[in-house]
Parts: sequence; structure tokens; C-alpha cells
Amino acid sequence: MGRPKNTGRIATHPAPMSNPTPVEHGTNARPLRASRPLQGLAGRLTVAGDKSISHRALMFGALAVGRTEISGLLEGEDVLRTAAAMRALGATVERLGEGRWQVSGRGVGGLLEPEDVLDMGNSGTAARLICGLIAGHPIFAVLTGDGSLRRRPMKRVTDPLSAGGARFTGRAGGRLPLAIEGAAEPMPLDYTLPMASAQVKSAVMLAGLCARGTTRVVEPEATRDHTENMLRHFGATVRVEADGHRRVIELDGQPELVAAPVAVPGDPSSAAFPLVAALLVPGSAVTVAHVGLNPLRTGLFTTLREMGADLSVENARTEGGEKVGDLTARFGPLSAVDVPAERVPSMVDEYPILAVAAACASGTSRFRGLAELRVKESDRVAATAALLEANGIRVEIEGDDMLVHGTGAPPPGGGTVVTHMDHRIAMSALVLGLATGAPVAVDDASFIDTSFPGFAALINRAAGGEVLCPLNHPAVA
Repeated sequence: MGRPKNTGRIATHPAPMSNPTPVEHGTNARPLRASRPLQGLAGRLTVAGDKSISHRALMFGALAVGRTEISGLLEGEDVLRTAAAMRALGATVERLGEGRWQVSGRGVGGLLEPEDVLDMGNSGTAARLICGLIAGHPIFAVLTGDGSLRRRPMKRVTDPLSAGGARFTGRAGGRLPLAIEGAAEPMPLDYTLPMASAQVKSAVMLAGLCARGTTRVVEPEATRDHTENMLRHFGATVRVEADGHRRVIELDGQPELVAAPVAVPGDPSSAAFPLVAALLVPGSAVTVAHVGLNPLRTGLFTTLREMGADLSVENARTEGGEKVGDLTARFGPLSAVDVPAERVPSMVDEYPILAVAAACASGTSRFRGLAELRVKESDRVAATAALLEANGIRVEIEGDDMLVHGTGAPPPGGGTVVTHMDHRIAMSALVLGLATGAPVAVDDASFIDTSFPGFAALINRAAGGEVLCPLNHPAVA
């Protein structure tokens, strides 16, 4: 298995890059206001590295033999928590420069028992994937997180992992803090996901790395496949077959993962915000360069084109097993759209910003099958509806469907949005404020840095002025 000798001691590593202290909602909150720009947004921009790929690059680097060089790593708090966790589990993780990191791994099965609690901050992805990582190792660990993460359910990950021999003890519903006893002899799993989830799929596959035999995962709808792509990139054998809408994934256990360079593309979930802003602000033309275009992540771009968006791709290419390209968005009218439930896995994080686009479109849009959004950083169905209603836009919730009644013109605005410690709700509300008649405020923008450090500065550069600013700042428009 390429497993280094486990000495039972934590290795000494270089001092980690200082991590931001997690900010609980209401403590050191940073209210922010968005106003209409005096001119269109313009320029060629880059966004932070893909968060999903950044998490996985650090984890697979920790499981590989040799040194993995990573470029373009997202240096938001969520990913820094993963870097700190990999150090605590025995890997050597070093920051070489902006976005440039190096991980010296311990081999599959070689992670060490951490000496302290692993604090995952606000990152549900890191917490769920690390559950799978630890489940396959004969070690004990405790995971915790901030107030938002401690409210999020973990049973949909811990239930299948328990079948492989790991033991989990947590609060009601399997919520954090969560104590994990990894399996001494992990068993391969054969698991059919009841609901499409890339996090659950990835956790099961991570546990399966340490098991003898083949781990099999069946997903009802195709979800983002960064884990499968990266496993192959590091030398594992992964087979994927389509079965109607379902995908059947098989992983051969106990491979020797070998260090491999990872170039992290721009996060399409982050690119969505300046691109939608350009679609909504008159006179705008914005290009976001080097964006990840994995087909299982581009549901939003498909939907925006169905709405009539002027959205084009240039310089399409493949890097490190992932499709990338440069995306350009230009202002223009949008029409309502009916989004099928099957599209949820390919745009699960983008519904709040899509709802903002739908609010400015002509007609009533329907988003179907949003049950998965109710267990994100917040109940994103309720939070998105509240975001729009606070700014004069009519919304209806019918079961797991959301209906947004577009204005076909700049919405009224003027509301203050409660973010619920959810960075995507905060950024979506601020993009809405660029298009509304009156400014839009958010009660707290501090959590944006967990996934998109520099978001406000990027929007302000594109707008040519401070359109995103503290509440006590003089109004721009």
C-alpha cells in the first residue's frame, strides 16, 4: 500500500500559515451595502481557486507517497482548515507562495492520530470528507466546527461509513462535535446513495482506499466527479459506468497513490457572482479567466443560456484532468426558466445567485427539487426566499420547488438580508444590490472570506468604484 511506518508520534512540521479565527455570527460582524454602479462592470478577472479541488488536492497529497506540488490553491478559511487537519494527521504541508503549496504525504493507510480536536470551521465539505478519510485508518479523532457547521447533519455520511467498521459518536442527528474511531480492518462498501451528494460519495470512496477489495458507489444522479478525476491523477484504478441517470463507480482498494502536481482552476461557483453581476448591470462586459468547466459543475451556465444570457467560452482546454476556459458575460435581457430537478447536482451551490438573476428576468421561474439545499450552510431555500422578499421580489415555495416572480426591470431593493453565516447568501444579496433601485445591505459579510477572499475588492475594481462598502460609507448611487 505504500504505507510508511506508523510510529504513533506526530511528526514535527514547519509552523502553519496563520489561520483566520472563526467568527461566530453576531461577533465582529461586518455589515456591507451594495449600490448600483455609475457605469457597467468591465475587465478581465480571475477568481479564487476551486474550493472542491483545493480540498481534495490537500487530502490526496496527504495520502500519496512523495511530494505533491499544488498551484492556484484557494487560500480561504475553509481550505486552510483542511491544510491544518492534514498537518495534524501527520502530513507535511507547506505554503511556498501565493496559491503555491507542497504536501509530503504518508501513503494510503499511514495517517497518524491527531493530538487535538480538528476544528473544520465552516466547511461542511472538509468535515464530511475527513470523516471518510479517518474512517479507513485505525485512529481516533474528534471533529468540531463553528456554530453553523455544528448545526449541519452528518448522519448521511456516518451511516454508510459505519458499515465499513468505523464508529461515530456525536450529538443528535450525528451533528458535531463528532468522535470517530477508524476501522482497524476497514471493509469495502457497496452503497447506493439515497440522494445525490458528491460529499457522501467522496467520503465513502476515501474510506474505501484503505479497504481490501472493491468499493462500489451508486449515485441516482451524476454529481461533481473531482474525487474520481483526482484519484486517477494520483494513480488509483477507478471505473465509472452510466446506468440511465444513475452512475456506478468502482474503486480498487489499497492502491499506492503517487504524488502528482495539481493546478487548481478558478472556482465556477465563485465565477458565478461577477458573471451574473455583468448580466444584470447595464453596459457590462466581464471576462473571468481560467475557470473550471467540469461538465458536472456547469449547470448554472447552461441555465443562464436558457434564460437568454450572453455568455460565451473562449480558450477551452484540459489541465490536470479538468476542463477549463475563459468565460465572458455581457449585459442583456433575461427570461424566466424552468429548471429540472435533475440539474440540482451540477449547480447545487448556485441557486441563490440564479434566483437573483431570475428576480431581474421577465416572467416566473421555477426551480424544482431543492431538498438538498435545505442542509447547506443555512436552509438555502428559506434563506434565498427571504433574501428576495426583503428586496421587493415575490417568491413562492411549493414543497421542494421555488418560484421566483421576475420583475423584468430593476427590482426595488432597499432591504437588509440576514446571511445566517452563509457566504453564498451574502454574495448573492450583494450582487442583487448592484441591480436594484435602492441599495441592498447584508447583516454580516465576514463569512465571504471562507470561500471567496477578495470578493468585495474584485467587484469594486470591475465597477470602477466602491459599490460594495461598509454601511456607514457614503452612498455611491
